[in-house]
Amino acid sequence: MIIVTLVATLAAAMVWQQWRAVQVEVAERARAQSAWILSGALDFAKLILREDLRSGRVTALTEPWATPLAEARLSTFLAVDKSNADDGPEAFLSGNIDDAQARYNLFNLVSQGKVAPLELATLERLCQAVGIETGIAARIATGLVGASTSTSASASLMPKSIAQLTWLGVDEASVETLRAYVVLLPAATPLNVNTASKEVLAAVVNIDPATAEHLLQVRQRTPFKTLADFTSKLPSAPAATASLDVRSSYFEVRGRLRLADRVLVEHSLLQRLPSGQSNVLLRERVASLEQVGG
Repeated sequence: MIIVTLVATLAAAMVWQQWRAVQVEVAERARAQSAWILSGALDFAKLILREDLRSGRVTALTEPWATPLAEARLSTFLAVDKSNADDGPEAFLSGNIDDAQARYNLFNLVSQGKVAPLELATLERLCQAVGIETGIAARIATGLVGASTSTSASASLMPKSIAQLTWLGVDEASVETLRAYVVLLPAATPLNVNTASKEVLAAVVNIDPATAEHLLQVRQRTPFKTLADFTSKLPSAPAATASLDVRSSYFEVRGRLRLADRVLVEHSLLQRLPSGQSNVLLRERVASLEQVGG
């Protein structure tokens, strides 16, 4: 009886180990497949941005790159024949491209190792517009100046993403509020007046919300082709137009893959070069979770 029990125990252990090995292999294969699929989606986004640059048109929300990709079965991209599509993996892809220069670049706050007063005033107006304490603007500016100084002890605390603004002493609630309006790009950049939100446009140009809303309605009909077109719609000429543009070089790509019982979401920051090629500056997987619902 003891021998039978021992054999049964060993057999059960062997079966469990084999099952575990199969599960690990399946998970690894799914991970590899997901990585390749999301890489392909990123390459597709690069192609769209390259063709957009070749068109010679301004960067506006009326362009093809701004149209989100609704969730679609991956096999529909791989085969036209329905019978072949049915044999494809149960993978569903969706995503979108956002203009990173539609938001206020926090690195504009730093100029020659110091806080730029005009840029600080811009961020204070933006904070006031979105309903958070204006003192947070100075906190961010001071923190970025300290982190950008190579001799500073806080240089290693330079944030790479908006979520990391908490390193500079900004509370999480304010970070979440600012997420839709600010961005961290590797260099100072102008704001794209064809893609910026009402709040950001009002803060940067220093106009009232009603005027900003009117500008959004104008560009929806016809995007601004030059800064002169934009400034002609303002009640008075802005103090400076160096912080404004009608074209963009930085874009954020979001890809979402639903594969079997898993959902993977990946964010990438691209810099589009004058040649049309795009450099990947940042690529991070921000979600890898079990799919719990349809």
